[in-house]
Amino acid sequence: MTPRVVVLGSLNRDHVVQVPRLPAPGYTVIGGGLLTFAGGKGANQAVAAARLGAQVAMVGRTGDDDAGWAITAALAAEGVDVSGVSRDPATPTGAALIMIERGGQNLIAVAPGANATVGETEVVDALERLRPDDILVLQLEIPVRAVESAVQQAASLGARVMLNAAPAAPIGPATLRSLDVLVVNEGEAQALAGIPPREAASALARRGPAAVVVTLGKHGAVLSQGQSSLHVPPRAVHAVDATAAGDAFVGGLAAALVEGVGRREAVWYANTAGAAAATVVGAQSSLPTREDLRRLFGPHTDIASPNEPPEGLQPL
Repeated sequence: MTPRVVVLGSLNRDHVVQVPRLPAPGYTVIGGGLLTFAGGKGANQAVAAARLGAQVAMVGRTGDDDAGWAITAALAAEGVDVSGVSRDPATPTGAALIMIERGGQNLIAVAPGANATVGETEVVDALERLRPDDILVLQLEIPVRAVESAVQQAASLGARVMLNAAPAAPIGPATLRSLDVLVVNEGEAQALAGIPPREAASALARRGPAAVVVTLGKHGAVLSQGQSSLHVPPRAVHAVDATAAGDAFVGGLAAALVEGVGRREAVWYANTAGAAAATVVGAQSSLPTREDLRRLFGPHTDIASPNEPPEGLQPL
C-alpha cells in the first residue's frame, strides 16, 4: 500500500490585501482589492503535498458555515481525503488577515475560530488513519496540547512525525525527542533556540529530533541531523507573495519523504516547491504541481532519486 501524508492541523479562510508597503504601528496604508482564499497551515500543507503527487488525508475542524464548507470542498477537489474534517456548530471557521507588500513580504494575523477547539478527538482520528510508513504532519495553529499528544502517541506507534513549529510556541522536550523532522523558519528557530538561525539548527537537533530543517527564505535552508549540518541552496525566482512558501516547502518535504527520498534530497525538493509558491499571489492558489516545477526550473525537475544527491549542498 502506498505510504501517505496525514495532516492534523488548521483550516482557515484567508483575506488578503496587497499594499505598497507594510504599515508601521499606528499608520494606515491604502491597498488594492480584497482577495479571499482557502488557507490555514494544515490545509495548505495538505494541498501542497497532494499537488506534488502524495496521497493525503486531512484531520481538523471548521465551523458549520459557508467558509468551512468552501474550504473542505476545495481540499476534496485537490484529491485530499477530508473525512477527518469535522464541523463545530458553535464556533466559526478560522480566519487569517494578510497584508502583502511589493516583493512578497507579509504581515498575518489569525483568528483561530474552530481550530482552537481541536483536541483529543481529532488526535485519535489522525492516529487511526496512520498506516506503516505514513508521515503525520502537524503545525502550531491548533492547540499545542493536541499537537504534543499526537506527536508522542504517533511516535509510540512507530510512525514518522514531522512538526512545522509555526507559529513559534514552547515545545516540551519529550515532544522534540519524538520527532523525525522539525521544520522552522529563521524567526521560529531563534525563538526556540535563543541563538542565530544557522546555529539554531544544530542546537535544536541536539534536543532530540532526528533532523531539523531551518528555512532561510531566499537563502535556501539548513539541514541538521546527527553531528552534521548542510546548507541546501535556494532556487532563484521573482517573488511576489511569500505567504504560502513555507507551507509549500513542508508539503514538498513530506511528499518527497513518503516516496522514500533521503532527507538531503527531500529538502532540496522542498526548496524548489517553496520558491515556486512565492511566484504566485495567494495561499493554496500558489501551491505548485510537479508540472509547475518542471515549467519553472526545467524539464528534469522532480523529486530527486535517493541515489542522486543534488549539487550545491555545502557542509557548515
